[in-house]
Amino acid sequence: MTVRSQVAVLSGRLRAALGSLSHQFALTIAIVVAPVLVALVVVGLLMVVSGHAAVLVAAIVVIAGVLAVAAARLLAGGILRDVQAIRDGLAAVGRGQRDVEIETAADDELAELARAANVMIAQLRAEQTASDRSDSARRSLVVAVSHDLRTPITSLCLLAEAVEDEIVDGEMRRSYLKRMRTHIHALSALIDDLFELSRLEAGDIHWSLEQVQLDVLVGETVDAMRVQAEAKGVSVSAQIPAIAGVARANPEKLQRVLFNLIQNAIRHTPADGSVVVRAEPVANRIEIEVADSGDGIAAEERERVFSAFYRGGAGAARTEAGAGLGLAVSRAIIEAHGGRIWLADAAAGTCVRFSLPAAPV
Repeated sequence: MTVRSQVAVLSGRLRAALGSLSHQFALTIAIVVAPVLVALVVVGLLMVVSGHAAVLVAAIVVIAGVLAVAAARLLAGGILRDVQAIRDGLAAVGRGQRDVEIETAADDELAELARAANVMIAQLRAEQTASDRSDSARRSLVVAVSHDLRTPITSLCLLAEAVEDEIVDGEMRRSYLKRMRTHIHALSALIDDLFELSRLEAGDIHWSLEQVQLDVLVGETVDAMRVQAEAKGVSVSAQIPAIAGVARANPEKLQRVLFNLIQNAIRHTPADGSVVVRAEPVANRIEIEVADSGDGIAAEERERVFSAFYRGGAGAARTEAGAGLGLAVSRAIIEAHGGRIWLADAAAGTCVRFSLPAAPV
């Protein structure tokens, strides 16, 4: 250990023993003032003492003065090092560094300031991390939207050019127009979902909540989806007992969630499979689930299925026929109601479950 480091350690120990800065400054002043007072006393003594005694007293005063100056410099040096550490740390933060941690030699007011600065730096680091994630999510969103817009727009352009150039006619022309209408509906649905999701995530919600009789709403939704299910050979049913109760929700938004979940389940359930909607009261909430007998979702994908535009699976996601927004919109709607949505454990297939506040009795 060098002399410089030994002095720093000694200074830190001395300041730690003294405690607060006020005590340190008081001792420093005492160390500086004491030799002056001693010198005044010595001058008085020299007026009455002579010879060797006077020389000895003068030597003692000089030594005491030197020691006082050294002690004062020792204390002041430790304080200055801590001030410089805080200054350098804050300067590094100002340059954009977020891995800075300020340390001081003693536990005093400067140490409290350093701890407060470290808390601020930690908050800035967390905000920077969140900002980086947000930027990454926005970039991913732009890429996903661009991809989902490019395919139908390219197809529309080719189909429109074929019709305009009269390359096709008769039945083929009608087929092309039908395909164009399909792409236009897909684009419209994508734009509607994007608009809905952006409003929900921005908190721009102007819904009227009312008491919703779940057995009635779920029954109507399942009946509306039955034609699509039967066309694929999938049975869809509702098992909503009267005791399921009444939820406090917006019926149109709740039905949209059910449409999204049931349609997604039908799409990924093989022929002769089934989709079942159930509900039950749990404490002061009502939990609703849409369960299917499909292939299920891999464990490594379960935490991401509610993210916008996420497509997982071995070559095809559960939202492969859509833009990957159905589950994200459903999640936003449920959370806006004060509920939550998750993947529940299932012996086979997939079970999406969500909760809503129960209407007061």
